[in-house]
Parts: sequence; C-alpha cells; structure tokens
Amino acid sequence: MGKNYVDIENDQGETLRYRKHANGRGLIAHGAKVHASAVVEAGAYVEPGAQIAAGAHVGRGAWIERDAVIGQGAQIAPHAHVGPHASVGAKAKIGVRTYVGDHAYVAIGALIGDDETISDGERIATDKRGLHLAA
Repeated sequence: MGKNYVDIENDQGETLRYRKHANGRGLIAHGAKVHASAVVEAGAYVEPGAQIAAGAHVGRGAWIERDAVIGQGAQIAPHAHVGPHASVGAKAKIGVRTYVGDHAYVAIGALIGDDETISDGERIATDKRGLHLAA
C-alpha cells in the first residue's frame, strides 16, 4: 500500500503536507478539519484551517482555501473555488467552475449556478430556483 500523504510546495516556498481523505481521496492539508462523512473527491484540495461539515461533498478539482467553512450537506461542484475565509451554508450548492470570493457568504440552501463569481465580501442568498435574494 502506498503512502497516504503528499508534500506540495506553495508559492511562498513552504512545503505543505496533504493527507488523502478516506472518503474520496481528495487532498486535505494539515490543520484542516473534514468530517469523516464528507466526500472530498480526488483532485480536490482543502487548505489549512478550512472546515468541511458532515455530509458535504467537494467535487473533483475543487479548491477550498484557508479558513473557509463548508456547511453540513453543502455541495461544491467540480473545479469550483471557495476563497479564503468564505462561508458556504448548509445544503447550499455551488456550481461548476464558480468562484466564491474572500470573506464571501453564501446562505443556507442557496443555489449558485455554473461559472458564476461571488465577489470578495459579498453576501448572497437565493430562492429554490436560484434567483438572488437580499442576504
């Protein structure tokens, strides 16, 4: 059986160690907290300080940056990017290749489509059809 971790050098020249999540084989940095029932697919990265709650699903190639919080049952589609300090509420859905900015907030149950950008610091909520509401 091969090793269960990978060492990767970041842009600042620091070496970060990532372990492979048992449920999906995505890479989880030391210092990140991912619930055992969450799925982090292969090719996804979860950075230090990030938290992923029970039942959440992080798709292939997604990137969850430092100190981001992903709520219970939230779904992050493949190749989405959740910025540092961002929060995605429980049961929210983030679309393919969507970017959630630094310190942004996506409300509980919000539906964010594919290829969208949530600006830094923006607070967003949607109805069940994905139409934007005041957050």
